[in-house]
Amino acid sequence: MKGFVSLVGAGPGDPDLLTVKALRSIQQADVVVFDRLVSDEILQLIPASAARYDVGKRCGQPSLKQEDISELLVTLAGNYKRIVRLKGGDPYVFGRGGEEALLLVANGVPFEVVPGITAAIGCAAATGIPLTHRGLSRSVTLVTGHVQDGSEFHGWSGLVKAGGTLVFYMGLERATELRRGLLQAGAPADLPIALVVAGTTRQQRVEVTTLACLEQTAHTLTGFTPVLMIMGEVVQLRAELGDMAETLLQSVA
Repeated sequence: MKGFVSLVGAGPGDPDLLTVKALRSIQQADVVVFDRLVSDEILQLIPASAARYDVGKRCGQPSLKQEDISELLVTLAGNYKRIVRLKGGDPYVFGRGGEEALLLVANGVPFEVVPGITAAIGCAAATGIPLTHRGLSRSVTLVTGHVQDGSEFHGWSGLVKAGGTLVFYMGLERATELRRGLLQAGAPADLPIALVVAGTTRQQRVEVTTLACLEQTAHTLTGFTPVLMIMGEVVQLRAELGDMAETLLQSVA
C-alpha cells in the first residue's frame, strides 16, 4: 500500500499564518520534504520522530532538480505512510506543485493539496499595501521574475495594458530586464514599487522606489532573500497604512 502525500503550503514565513490543516499535516508527518523558503520557526514544528529531506535550491550551490524532487516523493510514498511536501507560500503558485502532483498521479500515489497564503497576499498585508483598491487597482497579476529564462519574454505589453497591480516573484536578479521590458512596453517611469524582503517575518524590510530607479534599489538588496516586488499605484497607500501594519507585525513576532 502506497503512502499518502500532502503538498502543503507553509505560507510566507510567519508560523501564525499556517492554516489549521497545514499545521495538522506537519505534526502528523512521518517524513517531511521541505524547501529553502520554509522558515526556521515552521521547521521547528516538525516532529522529532519525522525524517527530513532538505531539497531547497540555493543560488550557486548544488541542489536537486525538480524532476528528482518529484521522483523522491514517489519513492518516499513506498516507504512511509504520511509524507509532507512543505513549500513556501502556496504549492500551486510558483511552487511547482502541479509538476509533483502530475507525477504522483502517474504513479498511482494518493495525495492532497493544502493551500497556503501566497507571498503576494502575505507581504501586502504585512506592509500596508492593498493589492486592489477602488480607484487605483481593479486587478492583480502574479508573475515569475524568471520571465527571461530560456527565451525572450514577449508579454510585457500585455502586463502593462492590463493595468492593476503587478507582483513579481523571484525578480531581484532580473531587475534590469524587468525595468527595461516594462518601460519599453509603456509603463510610466514613476510607477511606484515596493521591494519586500522576508515579508511577514521579524526580518521584514521594505524599500519603496520607482520603475526608473528599480535597478539601483535592487542592487542595494543583493544577497537578501526572499524578495517580492509589488508594482502599482496601490504602493502609495503604504504611506498611510504601513506603520500600523508593521507595528502589529512586530508586536506578535
